[in-house]
Amino acid sequence: MIDTVGRRGALSYEFERAGPRTVLTGSSCTSPWHHFPPSYLDDSGCANTWLVNPSGGLVGGDHVSVEAQLHAGAHVLMTSPSANRVYRSLSEPVLQEIRLSVGPDARLEWLPEVTIPFAGSRFRQSIHVDLAPGATMILWDAMASGRVAKQERWAFASVENEICIRTSQGKSVVERYRLAPGRLPESVGLVGSWDYLASVFVIGDEVGADIWKRLDILIAAILEQRLGLVLGAVSTPAAPGLVVKLVARSAPDLTVTLEAIWAAVRKELWDIPVPNLRRY
Repeated sequence: MIDTVGRRGALSYEFERAGPRTVLTGSSCTSPWHHFPPSYLDDSGCANTWLVNPSGGLVGGDHVSVEAQLHAGAHVLMTSPSANRVYRSLSEPVLQEIRLSVGPDARLEWLPEVTIPFAGSRFRQSIHVDLAPGATMILWDAMASGRVAKQERWAFASVENEICIRTSQGKSVVERYRLAPGRLPESVGLVGSWDYLASVFVIGDEVGADIWKRLDILIAAILEQRLGLVLGAVSTPAAPGLVVKLVARSAPDLTVTLEAIWAAVRKELWDIPVPNLRRY
């Protein structure tokens, strides 16, 4: 008999456009994931979908995955009700694998809450996205330095992250990093004086160059509004779109900045406001 450590949990969704709305046509989940049907918070037809882990967090040896397939014309927002907590592990890391397929002219917004790696935790995440022609992706990924309220900063064992977004034209945006504050203090670098780190990706092969230019200016202005509390910049990747990297002093500073960027992107791309997600 072979002993296994941790849980193997998988969450899967499939969405299609049905008239003015996007509807869920298939789903499955295993612990620690819990399934909730999408909600509709405005008249845009967007299916707002919650990634819920009622266990409270992830422990060493857990291997969890999320898969989502959006068919042509679908619009889905995927978020979480609370932070993703990663607990201390003596050896085995937590593995989290995300695979997202966005069909022709579909829209996917991937907006989970921040990941909090506790002291001694080990976390390894990969997010792979495939975009069909005309598809658009908004993705943000954020982490805390630890349990900041407990003065626990940059005390986790390791965090590894890989984000890869591929367009139908064969162009990709890739971000990879590994932070190991204990063994490799230099792996944290200048970010060590901040408490939150985030990346925002907005990618779409049929968005006009004038829209990207306006968004670049708008996002740069948002970052400048909180000088000293937020530090960030906007860049243009190989794939059509924008990438934002930022660090923040506090969770409210991070949240306000990310939501302002999200609102600007939604307005410029689709002329719709952000919904009230009503997190609890």
